Amino acid sequence: MTSPAPKVGFISLGCPKALVDSEQILTQLRAEGYETSSTYQDADLVIVNTCGFIDSAVEESLDTIGEALAENGKVIVTGCLGAREEVIRAAHPQVLAVTGPHALQEVMHAVHHHLPPAHDPYTSLIPPQGIKLTPRHYAYLKISEGCNHRCSFCIIPSMRGDLVSRPIGDVMQEAENLVNAGVRELLVISQDTSAYGVDVKYRTGFWQGRPVKTRLTELAQALGELGAWVRMHYVYPYPHVDELIPLMAEGKILPYLDVPLQHAQPRILKAMKRPANSENTLARLHHWRSLCPDITVRSTFIVGFPGETDDDFAYLLDFLQEAQLDRVGCFMYSPVSGATANALPNPVPEEIKEERLSRFMAVQQEISTAKLQRKIGRTMTVLIDEIDADGAVTRSAADAPDIDGQVFIEDGRFRHPAFGDTSASMHGASGLKVGEFVEVKIIAAEEHDLWGERVAT
Repeated sequence: MTSPAPKVGFISLGCPKALVDSEQILTQLRAEGYETSSTYQDADLVIVNTCGFIDSAVEESLDTIGEALAENGKVIVTGCLGAREEVIRAAHPQVLAVTGPHALQEVMHAVHHHLPPAHDPYTSLIPPQGIKLTPRHYAYLKISEGCNHRCSFCIIPSMRGDLVSRPIGDVMQEAENLVNAGVRELLVISQDTSAYGVDVKYRTGFWQGRPVKTRLTELAQALGELGAWVRMHYVYPYPHVDELIPLMAEGKILPYLDVPLQHAQPRILKAMKRPANSENTLARLHHWRSLCPDITVRSTFIVGFPGETDDDFAYLLDFLQEAQLDRVGCFMYSPVSGATANALPNPVPEEIKEERLSRFMAVQQEISTAKLQRKIGRTMTVLIDEIDADGAVTRSAADAPDIDGQVFIEDGRFRHPAFGDTSASMHGASGLKVGEFVEVKIIAAEEHDLWGERVAT
């Protein structure tokens, strides 16, 4: 008689890069015959993949570890906060093991020690795309670990190390496996996507028997051959990023760039140790739009950085008006334990940070609303994320999952593919399916979202 498979509970916190780490651990667990549990009570032990980027994330991670210990008692900790083991041990000395980020082998070693796998050869069979935590139709594709920058507000390099690019053959094989398994959208992520290959001097790898250089442009060209949407995240505006724009204009990859600018005022950028300046960024934005008018540019900013004056903030607002970015996130500066920015003089009072955040978002809201209003009457391709009683929830090329807007179709009722999707009668009157591309005409817009109606084909 085969012994019951050991069960592992899994909690994943933090960014998409941590999510990919979680997927790799879950894939290895499944490959070795472990099962996953959705409850503390049914799990033989629990793995918590932590975030440690800002103080609120540290607090959330420590609270989650404490909850897992209280509910289960056996906890292995991994992830970014794991790089600061002393912090975890001080709060929760009874955890079984602590590892840092992207530490698959160390995590598995701890699992093997505290929960040996059952011996059943059949449980080693896993799908070639691995275990995914995203919906079936989109997936994150991590192309590198770590970062060579030393931004003064960030401690990620101390947690994840310097840039280490994945071999391009491995990246492309993973992407191909994902697309073959039904993924319709690949979201390319790393700490610094535009630096891909710098650490290996852009050496040549191989995919499908042909040479491919380990560089962002060549990677984008290859990914564009797979027939899925390809969306670029965390792209610094280096000059060679210009080479991606013709690929967007030709429809090879999505006309979308996520560029984390963080600020615009040169003095603040210098204090942040950011590798960019606002004048070059504006020129680059204008150039990109001249080559690909439909490009969507999203970014994130920090207000209230130490030393930021009223004039600095006014400069940032002027930049925002000039840049006319499509999607923007903004955060108040928050000290992070271990960040060099903590030592900078002239901290901005909390009430001023809050006021600046409110003013910043009000300006951007006007810009975003006006841009969405101009899309009314246009026909666009959307990808269906879900269908509920009211219709379909979809996204356009301008919308990354979870962080951007959505396009709602009010006639999208259907029967979920889990119940079978081979018969037209199973799809409801509209015939829509999750993971399907459809054409819609935009009929209404609000601050962040669009509404559309299907275009007859």
